[in-house]
Amino acid sequence: MVIEVELKRKIIHVDMDAFYASIEMRDHEQYRNKPLVIARDPRHTGGRGVVTTANYTARHFGIHSAMSAQEAYRLCHQAVFVKPDFAKYKQVSSEIHTIFYEYTDKVEPIAFDEAYLDVTSNKYGLTSALRVAKMIQQEIFSKTHLTCSTGVSYNKFLAKLASDYHKPAGVTLVLPEEVHSFLGTMPIEKFRGVGKKTAPKMHQLGIKTGNDLLKWNEVELIAKFGKIGQVLYQRVRGIDERPVEWKRKRKSIGFERTLGQPLKSSVEVDDMLHFLAAKLAKTIQQKQKHGKTLVLKLRNSQFETVTKRMTFDDYLVNDKENYAFWGRQLFDQIQPDEVDVRLLGLTLTNIDELKFENIKLPLWKK
Repeated sequence: MVIEVELKRKIIHVDMDAFYASIEMRDHEQYRNKPLVIARDPRHTGGRGVVTTANYTARHFGIHSAMSAQEAYRLCHQAVFVKPDFAKYKQVSSEIHTIFYEYTDKVEPIAFDEAYLDVTSNKYGLTSALRVAKMIQQEIFSKTHLTCSTGVSYNKFLAKLASDYHKPAGVTLVLPEEVHSFLGTMPIEKFRGVGKKTAPKMHQLGIKTGNDLLKWNEVELIAKFGKIGQVLYQRVRGIDERPVEWKRKRKSIGFERTLGQPLKSSVEVDDMLHFLAAKLAKTIQQKQKHGKTLVLKLRNSQFETVTKRMTFDDYLVNDKENYAFWGRQLFDQIQPDEVDVRLLGLTLTNIDELKFENIKLPLWKK
């Protein structure tokens, strides 16, 4: 079965291999042959903490990101736990993204460790996207001593899946005539949009692989799964028209802090809100932005996460005391009587460039 598509684009998805763990292994030789977990050591935190990532040795024990650090320790007592150093990871990420821009300006960053690149027309004038992908891999390794995996195809969906196909340090190319064989045996959980709630429902309907999904028509999938059903109908046929959003407008600016010891008093919460508000105000000023919606994020010791937002008619005055005041109002709406804060975050969203103003015109003035 050959998928009929119009080859408008050549897309590369670059995904760094166990990024945070790889940086620590590069910088600390003693970690290289041991199961390494990037998280605070649960033996020193009373069992608290979440795994950010783990190296491939640790993954053989079943350890993965978002798992509790305590569970990771239960799976592998000999694991080495290293507290994440996000400032260092951000710096390395910046070095890697600088390399991307040597090849194309059409770069869509997804996270510190991954990005989409549209290399349909590139700065080297190369017609082979596969060659560009290999050049990027080689340059990243040469300059940072880190490996990445790349997926190359004619759309973002396939490129993303391809980058995960041969890890670590893999290069996978998916051509139109290979779409059916590539997606056919793939577990349905690999398809973006099929999460923890959707997957069991699909399994009950006998949809466990791409081939199973391909048997369903569009109307049936929409009836069973709504909008995501329509998307999946297209994706399993190799259709994804989304462009690489290299000029994407930033929609929010925010900061959050995970605490080693939970905040247990209103005074501690106020201090943290003022800390976050000061960072927010400084960044908003530097970026020359302003916004209308303030969002507070709170997570307790049971890892229950709640967000609360407040939207104003006018842009908020960019002042740390102002953000801290309204942040406290939001906090009081969601925090129960007993203060227990494991994570606190403050974000300004619904933002615009500073040149956009709300101007009240006296239309009815006599």
